Amino acid sequence: MSPQFAAVHTMADATALAGRALALATEIFPIGRSITGQGVRETLRCIGNRVPLEVSEVPSGTPVFDWEVPPEWNVREAYIADGAGRRLVDFRRHALHLVGYSIPVRARMTLNELRPHLHTLPQTPDWIPYRTSYYSKAWGFCLAESELATWPDGEYEVVIDAELKPGHLTYAECLIRGAVEQEILVYTHTCHPALANDNASGMAVATVLAEEALKSRPNLSYRFIFGPGTIGSITWLARNESRLPAVRGGLTIGLLGDVGPLTYKRSRRGTTEIDLIAAQAVRELDPNAKLLDFSPYGYDERQFCSPGINLPMGRLTRSANGAYPEYHTSADNLSLLRADALAQSILAIATTLNRIDGNRLFRNRSPKGEPRLGRRGLFRATGGTNPGDFEHAMLWLLSLSDGAHGLRDAQAVSGLDMDVLERAATALIEAGLLEEVAG
Repeated sequence: MSPQFAAVHTMADATALAGRALALATEIFPIGRSITGQGVRETLRCIGNRVPLEVSEVPSGTPVFDWEVPPEWNVREAYIADGAGRRLVDFRRHALHLVGYSIPVRARMTLNELRPHLHTLPQTPDWIPYRTSYYSKAWGFCLAESELATWPDGEYEVVIDAELKPGHLTYAECLIRGAVEQEILVYTHTCHPALANDNASGMAVATVLAEEALKSRPNLSYRFIFGPGTIGSITWLARNESRLPAVRGGLTIGLLGDVGPLTYKRSRRGTTEIDLIAAQAVRELDPNAKLLDFSPYGYDERQFCSPGINLPMGRLTRSANGAYPEYHTSADNLSLLRADALAQSILAIATTLNRIDGNRLFRNRSPKGEPRLGRRGLFRATGGTNPGDFEHAMLWLLSLSDGAHGLRDAQAVSGLDMDVLERAATALIEAGLLEEVAG
């Protein structure tokens, strides 16, 4: 049996995992998370009940490239009460009510004084927005515009009982060791509170895929990383630069349960092994799939693809960030997650990683110009007609074989049958024009 990342090959396999992912997403959805703090640790404990995790605590103030690890933020309670003591907005009722990283406040103020600190969405008046102030000393509350419209003038009590002090940034890794040291990274962000698609879905899917991978015998090693957005991936990269030469590629995943089409965003390089294989996988599974070129805005793929790192790291989502109405609002709740969408996302990720795990990589031994295939009996003797599939297969393999591409991505980009590509690879190896690369 050939090596495999996980035994997830059909929609039936993926549907079974989608049920487990929904259960975990439901469990972690309400937790009050941020880029640091006890909410992250509680979430990782839930995940750690399912897969073994190595948890890292990085002290506040630690330099990480051009950044530094911020103070740790924890909230005991936060609310706005009217003159009668009724709590009109309460962090305990919904984690989105408090602007992330709000500084401590205890005051009484008029509605006019309070308004600059209130965030609503007038265009969707019943939704609560998600807002943060990670790197500025500010505070605020988020609420439905329809609720705010009912507040009379008068005095209000404002309480934010929070700690913002030196602590740690927490991230965790689940490593599945394969037959070789080369690694595939799967990164998902842990920082968003009470948002189901963004990103309880990503954490849940990563967890169930790691569970399945632990039961398999992959060729490559797989490292699932659960960390906060931006500062988490920057911190991981800064602490693991010596490991990066062993990284063959990877995916940032999230937003996996909504009704949008499968969407793959290419790495900065654009034509890497994972780019070609993931693009083929999403197109096979979803006729409406979208392929996006790299841009320096989005999720953590932009850190892994930054010029000084430049890993072959793509991003797989359904709707992209900001591309569905409920994004970063209280409407991104558990009712938004569809089991069939999660199942298709799971199968797309598993298909991509399984194909990479079984991909035979080659190096062209005559890479300067096109080698003379005719004198080796590998090309037709009469010119003037288009080459057939076998000749096309040889040309594709010779063109792609730089030591980082192989049969699977040649199939993805050429559309040729695998048996034709395998015959072509064998012929080129026997002719001394191609060699297989260990990986």
